[in-house]
Amino acid sequence: MSPATTTADAASAVGSGIQGHISAALERWQPKILRLSHAIHADPELSGQEFRAAKRVSGLLRSAGFSFDVAQPVLPAAFSARYGNGELVVALCVEYDALPDIGHACGHNVNAASAVGAALALAAVADDLGITVKVLGTPAEETTGGKVDLIDGGFFDDVSLAMMAHAAAEDVVGGSSLAMGMWDVLYEGRPAHAAAAPAEGINALDALVVAQTAIALARQQLPSGSIVSMIVTEGGSAVNVIPERARASVEMRSPGLATLRVIEDRVRRCLEAGALASGATLAVTPTGNSYAELKQDRFLSEAYREAMSVRGRDVVFNEQPVASTDMGNVSQLVPSIHPLLGYDVGGAAHHTAEFAAYGSSASADRAVLDGAFGLAAAAAAAARDTRQRARLLGRVRG
Repeated sequence: MSPATTTADAASAVGSGIQGHISAALERWQPKILRLSHAIHADPELSGQEFRAAKRVSGLLRSAGFSFDVAQPVLPAAFSARYGNGELVVALCVEYDALPDIGHACGHNVNAASAVGAALALAAVADDLGITVKVLGTPAEETTGGKVDLIDGGFFDDVSLAMMAHAAAEDVVGGSSLAMGMWDVLYEGRPAHAAAAPAEGINALDALVVAQTAIALARQQLPSGSIVSMIVTEGGSAVNVIPERARASVEMRSPGLATLRVIEDRVRRCLEAGALASGATLAVTPTGNSYAELKQDRFLSEAYREAMSVRGRDVVFNEQPVASTDMGNVSQLVPSIHPLLGYDVGGAAHHTAEFAAYGSSASADRAVLDGAFGLAAAAAAAARDTRQRARLLGRVRG
């Protein structure tokens, strides 16, 4: 089934109500939404450097009458745009970073296009719903967590609810994610000839080996569901020279921020043990922001499920945590939704070149349009429900 047929059928199914207007708007914007998805997919940019993707998204929004906030985010590849002047502010988060060497292996072109599609559809009914549609370009999800920087910059202060969908192999809503922290680790010692004068050196690599061993032994006592990953990024330059410098990257994940802090304390002590045992100095530098666990809003999740059934999709409700995302930080602040948006990926796993290859397929295109419809319809349902509207407005007023 082609995306055009799917959209037309959905418009007929929902009639002339709000969902019908949303579907009709997607029909009008469909070629440009899919062109955006394909362009971002064909031109992958790394975290924090998504300048061309941001320009493409911004250009499409400008053509639809969105205005751009004067106080732009401090991140170069971020932006803030809005349409309408309703009291209820609906934020669509647009992420568009790719991965080194394997491009859009996490499907962020689909994420971006579905969020933009939802924004364009909501703009068509903004006056009827009494909403302001706010679109935030959120770079660096794969690395430093650009959404956290936007939170710190106040760009979510006026937001009543926040939304996006994420590319996946199946349709799921309600899931959580793991809290995550990332560190760069540097040990510095003293070089010496490894055969002629080894006693004169301080072996920085030894410090790292001790730390790795201590972390491996500590895993048994870490909180349930915790994951600690570590790679060595520098370990010496010549086999006959005592390494004066050793570097590593550490990634820590846990079901929540509270247990993440427990893990971080334990891992730091393991790193300090390496320095103590070897005599090397230790420097630990956070790489970006800590990610909080994702908390999806139940009403928005159910409204999304119901809307997606109109598109012929059976969305599974599953609260199990999946990976980590800086959308978790947004969800701790603002009622949010972050469903997984399924399309045919041939059994490929996220973060592989095989997964990336499916990102501009007909199945992915259909997912973009369906996801845009689901997000827009969920926001509309919240805006039209008196109790939910009061709840969401209370977050900003309170």
